[in-house]
Amino acid sequence: MKLVVGIIAAAGTVSAFTSRSKTTINRNHKNALYYSKTICTFDESDFAGKTGDWPYTDADLNRLDNSVDSIFYDAPRFVTHIDDAAIAALTAFYKDEFTALDKDKLDILDLCSSWISHLPEDVSYGNVVGVGMNAKELEANKQLTNHFVQDLNTNPDLSQFEDNSFDVICNVVSVDYLTKPLEIFQEMHRILRPGGVSLMTFSNRSSLQTTLKLHIQIQLFATKAVAMWLQADDIGRITIVASYYNYSADWESIEALDIKEKQPVPERPSTAEIMKNPSLGLAWMTAAGAVQKNNGGDPMFVVKGVK
Repeated sequence: MKLVVGIIAAAGTVSAFTSRSKTTINRNHKNALYYSKTICTFDESDFAGKTGDWPYTDADLNRLDNSVDSIFYDAPRFVTHIDDAAIAALTAFYKDEFTALDKDKLDILDLCSSWISHLPEDVSYGNVVGVGMNAKELEANKQLTNHFVQDLNTNPDLSQFEDNSFDVICNVVSVDYLTKPLEIFQEMHRILRPGGVSLMTFSNRSSLQTTLKLHIQIQLFATKAVAMWLQADDIGRITIVASYYNYSADWESIEALDIKEKQPVPERPSTAEIMKNPSLGLAWMTAAGAVQKNNGGDPMFVVKGVK
């Protein structure tokens, strides 16, 4: 790497994510989250254990609400869980990744799927399969060619798919809800084709929101996130997902990215320029406000695994 990270997780967790021969990251490296799409890459030497180990305890993967997920997700929610700028960044990222695969048609599996998959329209697809919790949401997803209603936290087995079935596996803002990540990441590796990519994307919507309604919505979903996720910061969460790859199978590469486009703040006109032409001040305030809104919205991180 690269970049080495340690986090404080739930009780009972040891330094499972980071090689003991390396030091914990200086938090100034968080600046990387704002200036570069590639944050870091990982290999086995960056972790305390090797592929086949599993360092996490039941406490790490515990949740505030351990009730059956099928009850929680019984009612359809036709909402988006990230803002428009984050959605646009995700779709543009998908377009770049899909183009780089250079395939006539792409077979895609959307894990924890819903009524929208954020896939770019101008791509040739073969099978686009969704696995999710709510039948009505999946039926409303026009990008899917097929779907399965399946609670991955009670049944992480993806045996309905043969080995080497997909070019891409996506998971959008749901990796934090997985209580059986080892089994799921092993299955992902099995059903991906050689050279295929797994794209686990997430934000940090558990932070303070601007409206009470949205804050309540996020808190409800937070009750379904695993304990160590809620206790980690952005870099810690990146490392958690990277560790899922590392411990589950022999992935060719693991890379963390920040895909949200950050716009530069426009230069403020001088006082003399504003005095001469007051409209310059208003124009600058409008432009700066738009940039601040974009840059201050939902971040979008991806941890990418290549088989």
